[in-house]
Amino acid sequence: MVNLNDIKAAAVRLKPIIVRTPLISSPALNEIAGGTVLLKAENLQRIGSFKIRGAYNLLSQLTPEQAKRGVIAFSSGNHAQAVAAAGTMLGIETTIVMPEDAPRIKIENTRTLGGITVLYDRYTGDRETIAREMAAERGCEVVPSYDHEHIIAGQGTTGLEIVDQCAEAGVVPDQVLINCSGGGLTAGCAVAIKGQLPGVTIHPVEPEQYDDTRRSLISGKREHVDVSAKSICDALQVATPGKITFSINKELLGDGLVVSDDEVRDAIRFAFAQLKLVVEPGGAASLAAVLAGKVDTRDKVTVAVLSGGNIDAEMFAAIQTGQD
Repeated sequence: MVNLNDIKAAAVRLKPIIVRTPLISSPALNEIAGGTVLLKAENLQRIGSFKIRGAYNLLSQLTPEQAKRGVIAFSSGNHAQAVAAAGTMLGIETTIVMPEDAPRIKIENTRTLGGITVLYDRYTGDRETIAREMAAERGCEVVPSYDHEHIIAGQGTTGLEIVDQCAEAGVVPDQVLINCSGGGLTAGCAVAIKGQLPGVTIHPVEPEQYDDTRRSLISGKREHVDVSAKSICDALQVATPGKITFSINKELLGDGLVVSDDEVRDAIRFAFAQLKLVVEPGGAASLAAVLAGKVDTRDKVTVAVLSGGNIDAEMFAAIQTGQD
């Protein structure tokens, strides 16, 4: 199980690598919420996503022999970019299995950052199976996107920063909303935040048709997403929570929240118009939950994590004009 000391050790490892992203407030958002809302802008993180935290934390702890053989990852885009960037920084060859319909910007950025991409059809193929078969053939390490202790600890440094920045601002958060796919960011932040502020409620936020974590928290076992599920939140399209992440999340999380694609579009428009921020669909889910009133924010301090900003220009423009 990942503990607070693991996350603090990851923070030391990551300090020269990552950006300490700002905690942003907005009078317009506070008025809508009827309370104080603070946005953790991980869309401004290196490679445009929190994912660099976990990827670098894992790759930097490989043995020289493991590093020499290279690594393989599987991702819809943000983890792919993070692994490619971390590999280039550390001199490790990286191969990433990605869905062929992933946002073009994520595929192109992964290649620019030094990753070798292998594309597959997300509706007929299984990215994890493809990656693990390739890794077995090559004798190299698989870098999971969420279900690994080093990944979770790295992502949890986001939570450490939230606690520190709230203290600097003189506020104590009542609740933290975190966009949730496989649960790595949620689990890491839950350990980091509740390890220091046990009274804070952590809410995972998911797309309507990808609410596997919400349903799993209710049933107490790992639930699966229907194969026909669709969402514009490509970064949050995971079929079931991770084994390690869910073992943490089921003990530490509050109720799961869900948002529709239209609510996510509204959040993307709000972030651009009011905050001058570009946020991708999966990164905007927590903000969408606040704007849509999915959680009680009146007279409370709420932190929402904007987990990524990698969105194709065409999709962003279509959302802004209401044509998406």
